Amino acid sequence: MDFPFSSLRRWPDVEADNLQAHDATDLLLVGRALTSGVSGREVAVIGDEYGAITLALTHAGLDGVRVHQDLATGRRALARNAGELGIEGFSSHELDATLLDGARLVLVQLPKALAELEEIADAVARWAAPDVVLVAGGRVKHMTITQNEVLARSFAQVQAERADRKSRLVVASDPRPVRSEPPYPVTAQHDGLVLVAHGGAFAGARLDIGTRVLLDMLGLDGSQLSTDVSASPRNAAESATPADPCCVVNDTESSPALTVVDLGCGTGALAASYALAHPEARVIATDRSAAAAASARATMAANDVADRVTVMHDDAASELADASADLVLLNPPFHLGSSVHTGAATRLFEAAARILRPGGELVTVFNSSLGYRGELTRLIGPTAQLGRTSKFTVTRSIRR
Repeated sequence: MDFPFSSLRRWPDVEADNLQAHDATDLLLVGRALTSGVSGREVAVIGDEYGAITLALTHAGLDGVRVHQDLATGRRALARNAGELGIEGFSSHELDATLLDGARLVLVQLPKALAELEEIADAVARWAAPDVVLVAGGRVKHMTITQNEVLARSFAQVQAERADRKSRLVVASDPRPVRSEPPYPVTAQHDGLVLVAHGGAFAGARLDIGTRVLLDMLGLDGSQLSTDVSASPRNAAESATPADPCCVVNDTESSPALTVVDLGCGTGALAASYALAHPEARVIATDRSAAAAASARATMAANDVADRVTVMHDDAASELADASADLVLLNPPFHLGSSVHTGAATRLFEAAARILRPGGELVTVFNSSLGYRGELTRLIGPTAQLGRTSKFTVTRSIRR
């Protein structure tokens, strides 16, 4: 295989010495497709992180390959890598019938979440050709028997192959009849808040513990707000009481936060809660995951705030103007795929610094062991601890 895998880049995703834009699973999936005898227009690729699979197949002469990538960073990396290599002849799609109609071979990089795999398997069985073969691959250390069981809900035949270079392929065929309605999105009620989630959205329709802590600290759990927003960061840290989320710290008291951004919104719990509590605010929810953005849009509709919340599928708020936000709410991730890496949070801190106006606030929650306070002070400005639980810390940073 003469494709220059080593020339691929992860940009605009985090780049580091221990992170690369392809792995052995990509090579196995490409090899399987090239020996399948299936034409490019009958191939769909799901989860191609930075374009290694799609570009290698197109480079080898398979024209018309269709690809779905959940992350905005992956979509931009694919476009950049394709441009650098001068490769054309593929098309990008959402996880829907346009991706899978007539597909006879579907290549899948196994997702981390079983719910995401279930939604993918159902979509393939629902929309692809009757004789479709789904080939899913992953690193052996991250693969489980449960993944095979999930595939078996949508396919009568599921067979794991022998490992090769610490990766393994699982082949699913003979799709089962599908239910009248897809299994996702799902809906759950949480103390007056409705969450809707597609399979690929973090925490599903649950309210993850970090978000719950932040909601409680901000008084967005339904409790009354009673704190003085004109308190200095030092006093806020000493009192460890929640800041009024409808206001920002600046030279005037009780100035309304006109534009509020839920950065890395997930299913939209923070954005919906804020919009419900403060109908006068302009709220923007943004996430790099297409599944999260779709979930957040459904969450806004379920809570009757869709007309007051703009949901964006975007990387680190790149489509928002500099100094355009009064308040940013953030529950940052600390994983990049299966790797623990704080670079994901740093990119969001940097994004918050860019979009906040001077005097604007970033309110964030993070695992206390990560110790982000110094980094927040460096990137944003004076940072105070608003509260702390046994596991999480909530801070407020004022944009200098």
